[in-house]
Amino acid sequence: MDKSLEKEIIKGCRKKKSKSQEMLYKHFYGYAMSICLRYSYSKDEALEILNDSFMKVFKNIMKYNENLSFKSWLRRIIINTSIDYYRKNQKHRHTLNIEMARNEECRLDIIDDLSVNDILKLLNELPNQYRIIFNLYEIEGYSHKEIAEMLEIPESTSRTNLARAKKKLRVLFHQNFDYEIEYERAV
Repeated sequence: MDKSLEKEIIKGCRKKKSKSQEMLYKHFYGYAMSICLRYSYSKDEALEILNDSFMKVFKNIMKYNENLSFKSWLRRIIINTSIDYYRKNQKHRHTLNIEMARNEECRLDIIDDLSVNDILKLLNELPNQYRIIFNLYEIEGYSHKEIAEMLEIPESTSRTNLARAKKKLRVLFHQNFDYEIEYERAV
């Protein structure tokens, strides 16, 4: 979508035109869903976050500054909505104990063979707080200070949970893909 069409659609959304809202939703659906999937355990949760995010977009579209990137503004809303969703549902999640990571070398080309679904599967097996901090720090590029402020936790907790998330991901990687590696070698 070119910038002039995007501006026209945003102008229509500001006038609360449902056709413009639908066009904006459809155009940014894939981008927005990819962010939501990183912060949720299931497609249903991701869709709930996505829809809540777009409701916020349509409610606050008048606050959007046209001189800035709409995509960045949308991304920020989605991340904040994901964090709000996490906070709201945090009491329903149970954290898992961290298992000891095995100190084994893995072939780096195996990582190249992982699909997006494989990576999402690994991320979805992390406890919620680890997954959110991993996403915010490693994927979105936020500092531990910013994460601590967003999640209302000490900065040291953000650092600790990131280290634990990485350790857990290594364990999960070996649990989920070592069998497949051994199987492929046997075939």
